[in-house]
Amino acid sequence: MTQKQLEEYLWGAANILRGMIDAADFKQYIFPLLFFKRVSDIYDEEYQEALKLSDGDLEYAAFDENHRFQIPEGCHWRDVRTQSEDVGKALKEAMSGIEKANFTLLHDVFGDAQWTNKRRLSDEKLKDLMEHFSQMDLSVSNVPHDAMGDAYEYLIKKFADDSGHTAAEFYTNRTVVQLMTRITDPQTAESIYDPTCGSGGILLNSALYLKEQGKEYRNLKLYGQELNLITSAIARINMFMHHIDEFKIVQGNTLDNPQFLYKDQLRQFDVIMANPPYSVKRWNQKKFPSFGRNLWGMPPQGCADYAFQQHIVASLKPDTGRSVSLWPHGVLFRDAEANMRRQMIEADLVDAVIGLGKNLFYNSSMESCLLVCRMQKPKNRKGKIVFINAVDEIKLERSEAYLLPEHVDKITKAYWDFKDIEGFAKVVDREAVLKDNNGNLSVQLYVEQAVDNVTIPIRELYEGMMKNQKIINSSITELNNKLKVLGFEYDF
Repeated sequence: MTQKQLEEYLWGAANILRGMIDAADFKQYIFPLLFFKRVSDIYDEEYQEALKLSDGDLEYAAFDENHRFQIPEGCHWRDVRTQSEDVGKALKEAMSGIEKANFTLLHDVFGDAQWTNKRRLSDEKLKDLMEHFSQMDLSVSNVPHDAMGDAYEYLIKKFADDSGHTAAEFYTNRTVVQLMTRITDPQTAESIYDPTCGSGGILLNSALYLKEQGKEYRNLKLYGQELNLITSAIARINMFMHHIDEFKIVQGNTLDNPQFLYKDQLRQFDVIMANPPYSVKRWNQKKFPSFGRNLWGMPPQGCADYAFQQHIVASLKPDTGRSVSLWPHGVLFRDAEANMRRQMIEADLVDAVIGLGKNLFYNSSMESCLLVCRMQKPKNRKGKIVFINAVDEIKLERSEAYLLPEHVDKITKAYWDFKDIEGFAKVVDREAVLKDNNGNLSVQLYVEQAVDNVTIPIRELYEGMMKNQKIINSSITELNNKLKVLGFEYDF
């Protein structure tokens, strides 16, 4: 099969489910089945190789040492395929048996789909799914790890396309991920962490980044935490499908219960890349100060963005630590977080702010930005921040947007060159950001954008707006005072 044929074949499984369950739920059935088939076929392949090596010694071929994953008796794909009734129950028991036999690596990897709910998936429909997957040998010799990994990522993207507004919960635009990876520049043997890892694309791309450069990638230490059980399972399968073993992805709420600790404090990492859920309103403020995360103060209950940002900075190694996080632009200027933002700038943690175009948040038209932090800046970058206005570096196709390779190259070069580029990048002293703009990090304040050869006077517009705002505030105060004299109480 060509790569395209493989992808179309795997996507065909989703079409079997259409009309039975919501498209957003396809992934909790398709991915576990795909992994079950892949594990079974690889086990058979390893068994045959061991038989050949041992001149037909059946006992030797079954030794645990000859297999990446163990499949207990009765838990193989072919065992379930022979079932004519209660197929869901047989599937659930087989998956559970494999998880228990490989507990350290595979506990909860198959998720918690309702396999035994016949009103949702009848025996006939499950048999149709299994027969679809049975048509192809998914052993490594037939489908190498690279091809399988690419096909799995293709499926994740297709499920994101089908999932509507929920897609952003597990999928980050892969072209933006490539940009984030090139900015943090992970190195061999470093530790990489994503506190809201979704389907694992950011962590995976760190390994692929080194692999593409011909560098050793298998000793990268990858760590991720994800709130949703199904999504965390998909992320783990994603790693296995790409033949990556040095990772630890756990399920849980990062703000409430961070899983990666060392001596009762947050474990620290070389690189952190994240696309946190934005503007989370329901989160536990009381638990947040634990583990030394309350670096700059308590974020407002109605918006947890700076809870995540403080968690990220607190999780960076003090010498090598660097991070990049994908945010809506509000984190750059909102008044409610102004004091926290000022402290972040005063500590000289902000290395770069990169404004991106619309629609790069999956299934959302909002503009996004990258906030880049570095614990120890190189000498030439100390006390300075580079602002990059890359809002026009984007390819739009209908409602979908992505970065072309030339866009990624241009933005990456501007970040690493760290110099002024008219209409695109500006290196600004940290003190000027604090003094002149009160810690406002909006890119447009620093990089004037030329439109049809006319430069927009952002500075003048901003100063005029602030002057008018002061007049309005003064007028409201005066009006309130007069109304109080008359016995009226209004809160404008």
